[in-house]
Amino acid sequence: MRVYLAGPDVFLPDPLARGAALKAICARHGLTGVFPLDPLPGSEPAAWAALPEWQRIALRNEAHIRGCDALIANLTPFRGPSADVGTVYELGFMRALGRPVSGWSACAVPYAERARAFAGPAVARDGVWRDAEGLAIEAFGCADNLMIDGALSAAGGCEAAALPPARRWHDLSAFAICVERIAVCLRKQDISA
Repeated sequence: MRVYLAGPDVFLPDPLARGAALKAICARHGLTGVFPLDPLPGSEPAAWAALPEWQRIALRNEAHIRGCDALIANLTPFRGPSADVGTVYELGFMRALGRPVSGWSACAVPYAERARAFAGPAVARDGVWRDAEGLAIEAFGCADNLMIDGALSAAGGCEAAALPPARRWHDLSAFAICVERIAVCLRKQDISA
């Protein structure tokens, strides 16, 4: 049972060590973790050689996702109040394939609170928080944008851990909970198939 490990972890100072740590947790639960930096099984299609690097990366990651049974996304806010946009794309891609998805975050601060802090001076008018441009700030009590929370809710949920900033890119306890849940989910699917 292969699980794609989506997240901004590829941008950490030592992404290969992070990938190895995530994969080790997966292995303890009988799963094979697939990190975005992993090579494709076999070789990449010859036609990809002429493509720019960014496009080869995108195609490789989509191929990895198609080859996996589930996806676990690191939704820790990245360079803003919300999850990494590439990670969110990958989560939606897997969700559209109809396969199990789960997500985790090292931040337990609700999205609306993070968005208000990021937007600068926000004011409440008519019961709606608005940023400096007058645009509404989504406030449904979700961990992130409602579409992310909606996908996760429909597919098993998300774990958040309130961690000090110095630990948010190191503590994998919320990830481990997601791995355990995905392993149970995949075993149930395997039994019923």
